[in-house]
Amino acid sequence: SLDYCVVKIPRWDLAKFNRVSTKIGSSMKSVGEVMSIGRNFEEAFQKALRMVDENVNGFDPNIKSVNENELCEPTDKRMFFLAAALKQGYTVDKLYELTKIDQWFLEKFKNIIDYYKTLESTNSSSITSDILKKAKKIGFSDKQIAAAIKSTELAVRKLREEYHITPFVKQIDTVAAEWPASTNYLYLTYNGNTHDLQFPGEYTMVLGSGVYRIGSSVEFDWCAVGCLRELRNQGKKTVMVNYNPETVSTDYDMSDRLYFEEISFEVVMDIYNIERPDGIILS
Repeated sequence: SLDYCVVKIPRWDLAKFNRVSTKIGSSMKSVGEVMSIGRNFEEAFQKALRMVDENVNGFDPNIKSVNENELCEPTDKRMFFLAAALKQGYTVDKLYELTKIDQWFLEKFKNIIDYYKTLESTNSSSITSDILKKAKKIGFSDKQIAAAIKSTELAVRKLREEYHITPFVKQIDTVAAEWPASTNYLYLTYNGNTHDLQFPGEYTMVLGSGVYRIGSSVEFDWCAVGCLRELRNQGKKTVMVNYNPETVSTDYDMSDRLYFEEISFEVVMDIYNIERPDGIILS
């Protein structure tokens, strides 16, 4: 069986157009898309939400307040109304009636919100290794955990390192282990116990420009591609970190190692600590 889950979410830059309807219709509204990979749906989904909008910590129930009209119509913000409704105690059946979203997904969303409540009932001094590990397994970021337990991102990171809770690098296996296959698509997950690769060092790490948005598109990605090509010409091995499936920099043959991961302090530092590259280039 395939052991990874992929979530893709479009990015709508609707805030820049004040007269445009936010409802999904027959006209195209997305200006870009993100792709996240995890070992379970919760992990991949929360990663993807953070990729689409860097101001969002994940499946956060505190961004919006409950509004049933907003639940009925598919919009770019509906998942946050859904999170708020789950936190307020709406049942999966009731939400299915309102949203018509398959109950399998609603159950997964409920898992995340239930765990939010668990975290909020714990304080930063009493959080155990097990609670922290379970949170990381269902896709909570350090910043997200910090907000729930009223701490700071760096304090959570320090605690996580003390508990030795660090992510593992996994490689996408496109043929479900029927025969040996080594692909260049890598991702980090807390749902594992070994790395799929060796880390000899001597790589140069390049950060991509993330999701396409109005004002930042393929031209910025091409800068990263130019950078990768020049490093390759100089005989240096490269690591690319990006999460945009439409770009050239995320083609499997552009870099020696390609991480489909969030470009955030937490994740970039995790990759840096694992790979120990010679240098890092911020594009």
